[in-house]
Amino acid sequence: MASLLEYKGLRAGYPCGYCGSAAGKASCGMWAHSLTVQDYQDLIDRGWRRSGKYVYKPVMNQTCCPQYTIRCQPLEFQPSKSHKKVLKKMLRFLAKGDISKGNSKDEPMEPITEDAVAGDFALINKLDIQCDLKALTDDLQASLQNEEKRKGRSCKKEDSKELIHPQDIEEKLGSGEPSHSVKLPAGPKPGKGADLSKPPCRKAKEIRKERKRLKLMQQNPAGAPEPPSLFPPKTNKANQPKSLEDFIFESLPADAPHKLEFTRFLCNSPLEAGSLPDGPDCGYGSFHQQYWLDGKIIAVGVIDILPYCVSSVYLYYDPDYSFLSLGVYSALREIAFTRQLHQKSAPLSYYYMGFYIHSCPKMRYKGGYRPSDLLCPETYVWVPIEQCLPSLENSKYCRLNQDPEAVDEGRSKEPDRLRVFHKKAVLPYGVYKKQRKDAGEEATVLQYASLVGQQCSERMLLFRN
Repeated sequence: MASLLEYKGLRAGYPCGYCGSAAGKASCGMWAHSLTVQDYQDLIDRGWRRSGKYVYKPVMNQTCCPQYTIRCQPLEFQPSKSHKKVLKKMLRFLAKGDISKGNSKDEPMEPITEDAVAGDFALINKLDIQCDLKALTDDLQASLQNEEKRKGRSCKKEDSKELIHPQDIEEKLGSGEPSHSVKLPAGPKPGKGADLSKPPCRKAKEIRKERKRLKLMQQNPAGAPEPPSLFPPKTNKANQPKSLEDFIFESLPADAPHKLEFTRFLCNSPLEAGSLPDGPDCGYGSFHQQYWLDGKIIAVGVIDILPYCVSSVYLYYDPDYSFLSLGVYSALREIAFTRQLHQKSAPLSYYYMGFYIHSCPKMRYKGGYRPSDLLCPETYVWVPIEQCLPSLENSKYCRLNQDPEAVDEGRSKEPDRLRVFHKKAVLPYGVYKKQRKDAGEEATVLQYASLVGQQCSERMLLFRN
């Protein structure tokens, strides 16, 4: 099944939930009637992001708060001091029932649904969707079958590797879109964060050790063998820092007062669910990750499992349990889950955290999940966040790729090859435009092509009525 998109164009001048501007936001959007996981992977690697079935891309040089796609590298991830505090707090609560809140100012802001702010939902609700999805799907299936027959191509062996679409699994919590009846609490006020552009401070003990080692080397006569290392590599696992998994899967006492369990369900979204022989056991698509405490559901995370990443969509949680910092805890669980999926599917090795907004201090917490990269909004290459921060301090919008000669390698070069779905038929845009001869429509189609790139424009179907 091919992806089917209805491009809605540019929307500017609507409210921003980050800076409070009444009319500062600008983005381009499209309605996804269906979307393959590969197409969505390629779209988010060009700065797009979905909220339900609406897929949007901020106009970075126009919007009041530029939103840079951010991804973490789970295979090299080590929890920070603040992350460990959250993990230990959860363990104390489960093992002993300790509900002391501690100093919340030292913890990053909770990632709730900041990426899908009220202004975006207001825009989505105003969209006039002119197509009937079922009718479109039926017409599309018939059209694609006719197209294959005309080509006269025989089935190839690699066809068996295409996604197998399982039956939808019944969900307990409805669709993947946030329910307007759910009251989401505001996150704790952020404290004074560390300067992410500076290297981490070294402990005084480490500095003293280094000085002592250098002093011994200076006392050594020239040509004499170097003295044995004062601090040999630690081989005892007990002396090694605890990994993320050590915290998450630590055994609890038999009489622990609380029990935290997890379930995962496939959920409704525009993504076409499926599986591959060498893919993760759970398959690809959109999932609800449910957090159950003593038989009561306290949080639901929505994630997309894609060919190369786990993409965090948003999180609901019960405000009565905000003292557990469930936003941070769920992100750490999802990073560990990405590592687990990578063991079965090697290409799946990144954790996408949505958007990083440097101009909004309360949204900088995502930069604390290291190592991480930001997506250049002009060339669509990934740049380590440490290299980006000095530029972002000077200007809220930056071309992050510092190579002045670099260009967008995936840009639209042959727009006539773009595929259009029109009157129950699939045809190249070059043929379609000869029938229509509408200059205004051509500008819209070319804008769409430039934003999705050449590969997606040739695979996905652009609906035109």
